[in-house]
Amino acid sequence: MQINTFKTFLVSLFLAISFFGYATDDHEDKKEKEEFNASELIFHHIGDSHSFHVAGEFSIPLPIILWTDSGLVTFMSSEFHHDVEGKTVVEKKGMKFVNLHDKIYQLAKDEKALTLDIEHHPSNAEKPFDISITKNVFSMFLSMLLLILIFGFSARAYTKDGVPKGIAKFTEPLVVFVRDEIAIPNIGEKNYNKYMPFLLTLFFFIWINNIIGLIPFFPFSSNLSGNIAFTLTLAIFTFVIMVFSSKKYYWKHMLWMPGLPVPMKLFLAPIEIIGMFVKPIALTIRLFANITAGHVIVLSLISLIFILKTIWLAPVSVLFSIFISVIEVLVVAIQAYIFTLLSALYFGQALEEEHEH
Repeated sequence: MQINTFKTFLVSLFLAISFFGYATDDHEDKKEKEEFNASELIFHHIGDSHSFHVAGEFSIPLPIILWTDSGLVTFMSSEFHHDVEGKTVVEKKGMKFVNLHDKIYQLAKDEKALTLDIEHHPSNAEKPFDISITKNVFSMFLSMLLLILIFGFSARAYTKDGVPKGIAKFTEPLVVFVRDEIAIPNIGEKNYNKYMPFLLTLFFFIWINNIIGLIPFFPFSSNLSGNIAFTLTLAIFTFVIMVFSSKKYYWKHMLWMPGLPVPMKLFLAPIEIIGMFVKPIALTIRLFANITAGHVIVLSLISLIFILKTIWLAPVSVLFSIFISVIEVLVVAIQAYIFTLLSALYFGQALEEEHEH
């Protein structure tokens, strides 16, 4: 526990130092120093981007891949020279591109610079189809690679007698936990086996990506689970499996509940149908909100040092950040567990057999 606390302290200290470098970077060369914008800094760190910011002006670029009317266009994000305000124009295949708050826009023909309307939206540019390798996409591929490596080595880490050794001593109890505490109680011993691959993938995929979001340096630091498109995609997978796995009794109980008066059946049927679609929405928002909230709290505590402009607040901010970070270590595992548990529960409801009275 002392080792974990020390590691968390180092992570928080590194985060504070990186914040200090980011907050002071490029401002010393200006005559009038801009006010520190905490919300802009927080959203920059929890949002997706086309590069990994390391320190100061040093960033690790990622490939930008765009599909335009003239075909595929590729180049590295470093060509924008850290510009996220749409001032740097990159020319490729006779087309001009700008980066506005990590969103790539294609300038209209004969336009030389980006112009914004009163709502700060581009008025002379449009968004091409962006399939770039962003921080979140990179981290998703990284987590997939880690999963393959972890379970590839785990599958080989058994003796001839079937006794786990090495990394299998860590993974096997987790697999058994998902089976005995999530799958069997909610789906049943008769049907749980065919859903185990999905539930295990879901649990470890979410957990690993949550852990990646806690590590504030390359090749980690992305906030994939805090991206609502990511959580929505996982929830849609759960919803589709639930619908296609459902049995006759599930739909009968939902659309025409047995044992109730007809007026009550007509009243409850629309509510049950709405509830069916609310399930994936609840899954989406639960994971997205909990992971994002943890990052925002830690970043807000560190930002207090710069908002109040005093170094004497640093120890208090770092200590509270350590406290929240320790909680986050538990939260990232709990959220993976809850998402997997609710998915198994929905599968179990869809597979429920009609009871004999």
